[in-house]
Amino acid sequence: MIKQFALVIIAIVAMLVIAAVRKPDTFRVERSVVINAPAEKVFPLVNDFHNFDRWSPWEKLDPKMSKSITGAASGVGAVYEWSGNAKAGAGRMQITESTPSSRIVIKLDFQKPIEGHNFSEYTFTPEGTGTKVSWVMHGPSPFVSKVMQVFITMDDMIGGDFESGLAAMKAAAEKA
Repeated sequence: MIKQFALVIIAIVAMLVIAAVRKPDTFRVERSVVINAPAEKVFPLVNDFHNFDRWSPWEKLDPKMSKSITGAASGVGAVYEWSGNAKAGAGRMQITESTPSSRIVIKLDFQKPIEGHNFSEYTFTPEGTGTKVSWVMHGPSPFVSKVMQVFITMDDMIGGDFESGLAAMKAAAEKA
């Protein structure tokens, strides 16, 4: 009986490993929204980390979260570091590219709860009288991430957060 149970456990683990190995080596999550404001008004919400709390879906996860903004005041070289509870985790963001009213690239390094090294990209494209803002996060999928993705995809994990963040960004930019 114990031997059969052990074989079943081994078979389940083997299937999990095989499923994980077949997952892609990278991930990509993307969401977009059209904001009824010019790019010149929307762009600073992302390009200046001092504005991050106006729209970030993660700012409210821990009211006691410690944050620091260092480096450049905004744009390339601006750094945002945070450390919070288990939900907020800890990490560091640095703007590595900034093309005014057009594109921002942020290097995103998570330290907790799980280490990860990714990039977030924001593009600002004129659309009618407003601006289409696209938010993309992409990065490598190490084995641990692939195992997690057997059960839930990165899109399922953070796609809703992107939607909430973009809705808050829209509200902040469209405020009179």
